[in-house]
Amino acid sequence: MSTILNTNGDRREVPVPMKAMKVALVTADWNSHITHALRDGAIDTLRKAGLKEEDITSISVPGTVELVNACAMLCHSTTGESGNKYDAVIATGVVIRGDTPHFDYVCLIASQGIAQLNAEGNTPVIFDVLTVENEQQALDRAGGCLGNKGEEAAVAAIEMANLHTRCSSR
Repeated sequence: MSTILNTNGDRREVPVPMKAMKVALVTADWNSHITHALRDGAIDTLRKAGLKEEDITSISVPGTVELVNACAMLCHSTTGESGNKYDAVIATGVVIRGDTPHFDYVCLIASQGIAQLNAEGNTPVIFDVLTVENEQQALDRAGGCLGNKGEEAAVAAIEMANLHTRCSSR
């Protein structure tokens, strides 16, 4: 079994999916040197868990606000067999505090929008959005000294998909 470095310094095992699963990743292109590192960490972890290239869909959106719309679209897509097309969706972005309230608005829109999608209960949406004071804090969490939050998001996606599998089989 593979492990990842959690941002609190612990090593965490990558869970095994209970069934074949499909995961969609939605990545904001704003601050792409950070968000793409998070996305790549998530994809690497999903592959370590046994997902194949065709099981992983990756799309980009302009910024963190647009994550909500793209995640909603993916959550509501179906296979045509009365089931969701994706077992989990990972929303990846980064918002770095500046001198204006823009940081607060973007964080609020992203967090509330993704929380609303999760409350629907159909497809788990993993909140992989860094909300940091400065660029260095983001770099530390995107493969730096604190690990990669994208890897943690992939672990959460597998665990939530497994939870949905367990609950739907009851």
